[in-house]
Amino acid sequence: MRILMVDNMQLRQYGNLKMGPGRKLVCGAIRNNYRLAEFSDRDIARYLAPLGIRKIGGYLANKKLIRTAKNFKPDILFIAHCDYIRNWALEEIRAALPNIRMAHFNIDPIWMGWHIRQIRERMHSTDAIFVTTGGEALKQFCTGKNVVAYMPNPSDPSMEIEDNSKKTEFARDLLFCGKEIAGDDRNEFLRNLESDLKGQLRFDIFGMFNYPPVWGANYEKALAESKMALNLNRKEEWPLYSSDRIAHLMGNGILTFLSDRGNMQKFFSDREAVFFHDAGDLREKILYYHAHDGERRAVAAAGRTRYHQLFNGSRTLKFMIETLLGEPYSEAYEWADNVYRQPPPTATHPAPI
Repeated sequence: MRILMVDNMQLRQYGNLKMGPGRKLVCGAIRNNYRLAEFSDRDIARYLAPLGIRKIGGYLANKKLIRTAKNFKPDILFIAHCDYIRNWALEEIRAALPNIRMAHFNIDPIWMGWHIRQIRERMHSTDAIFVTTGGEALKQFCTGKNVVAYMPNPSDPSMEIEDNSKKTEFARDLLFCGKEIAGDDRNEFLRNLESDLKGQLRFDIFGMFNYPPVWGANYEKALAESKMALNLNRKEEWPLYSSDRIAHLMGNGILTFLSDRGNMQKFFSDREAVFFHDAGDLREKILYYHAHDGERRAVAAAGRTRYHQLFNGSRTLKFMIETLLGEPYSEAYEWADNVYRQPPPTATHPAPI
């Protein structure tokens, strides 16, 4: 199997890397012994842009992607968000390689208009769409010719390398990393929680309320030094949705607090994660596990094991390929009920007279 992975490979970050799902799918491809080529659209577009003119750089990046596909001759092309890449380039690749199969994967929440438009732009040009949100809302991206499916946020043992369930000494007791956005329900929620917990444990917030964000190795260090963490999403009621934060937390053996409204109980029991219903319930459970370290370690250890078993990049990529190719599933994927194939509309004919 030959795979061309088109994503932001972060070459211009110069080592200040994010542990994104695309990179973990790359690792999964290598672990599954697939022949792999990578194409970093943002880096190439900016490199080729004369005088920094991104529109020209973007056009040239599309031409280079076509050239890459023709040279490499992949069986499958995966494309992430990749705003520089246009559908005309994908169509030209398909014309040159008529047997190729293409899939778009999108890790952004689908309650936001921009992200919906982004997926809609790819749904007619690719054979499959994979989204980190589940539920019947995915049906809106069915065309009658494609398949649309949920994908989990993958982990990888080369990235989620810590096991905080084995540690007892930490720089902080509770962690949240996020981005402050006006009107975000998390703003008031976190401020109240921070006030309620003040003096009872060490709670660090990064990226909000004038607390600076952390990236790359500094982010990984913050994870390694954290006893417990919050996985708060801007909206919690969307089925199976989480940012890729969940992989960083559970995959590193950090006791993770999850809302009970996102249906993550489908994957994890109370022995593997801590589910909370509201602010009061969360505060009570944070203080309980802070005081009962043996139980904290047991739940965090089980959660880490479960996450890597279910959602490692090798298994996630294998599911995506089998779904894309329409092959029988090689194993019972726990999220396979979130795969949608909509038949093309039936032509209507006037009734005979």
